[in-house]
Amino acid sequence: MFKRRLKALGYVECDKVNINDTQHFRKVTVWLEDQKIRQYNIQDRKQLRDIKNENWPNVFSQYCKDLDCPISGNSLAQLEWLIGYAVWLEAENNSEEYSENVKEMKIKMKNETLVPRLISKNPLDNLDFDSKEFKQGTYSVAKLLRIPNHLDHLLRLKACSKLVQRRLNPECVQNPNSKILRGKPFPVMNIAPGFQLNNPALENAAKILALLYIQDIRNLQTKINEVIVRVQSITANPKTDTKLGKVGR
Repeated sequence: MFKRRLKALGYVECDKVNINDTQHFRKVTVWLEDQKIRQYNIQDRKQLRDIKNENWPNVFSQYCKDLDCPISGNSLAQLEWLIGYAVWLEAENNSEEYSENVKEMKIKMKNETLVPRLISKNPLDNLDFDSKEFKQGTYSVAKLLRIPNHLDHLLRLKACSKLVQRRLNPECVQNPNSKILRGKPFPVMNIAPGFQLNNPALENAAKILALLYIQDIRNLQTKINEVIVRVQSITANPKTDTKLGKVGR
């Protein structure tokens, strides 16, 4: 994933880069700042460019803070965020290239701002979902729930919501053994997918999408069965009011 994004950004040595190598890590960071992000003025990048300096990790940490990076304590995750941020800047700076309808979108957004906004009393409606505090909060919750980090904080929050609904609901809390999966894990990634894409990464992604689709179908079938049971409980036991009956004329 690192290499693909760096290749999209035009990093020359994207095929040779090894993020786990300290020098490669630092070179990529300097390149992102010099070519794409440009947070600092040229004269202020001296410490960041000194990749052999023992104090470089502290310089990198300060650099992430200056960029309002919501991640801390994990250099690989921070670099992933930097690369994603650089991709976003690249797309924003070349929006005319990537979207033929960008002008229409700008006009639409401008017109939407003229529509009066309703003031809601619900505190959730007044939250700034793109604020630094909200992003940091979603990161903290995901870390507490041991959910892998994601660059999109809203997707991260959605994953937290699903886990809480399925594993931390009142029924699970009262009887956790009923929801804990037991047994030997099935090697889903080792089975034949039924198709060939001539690319292991694409095949694995296709397997995961197929499993998610099957899970959605199972959930839909479960809900259908629940509806059928509820309807049968009504139609199979009708209540008869004998007072409405008539015998003779």
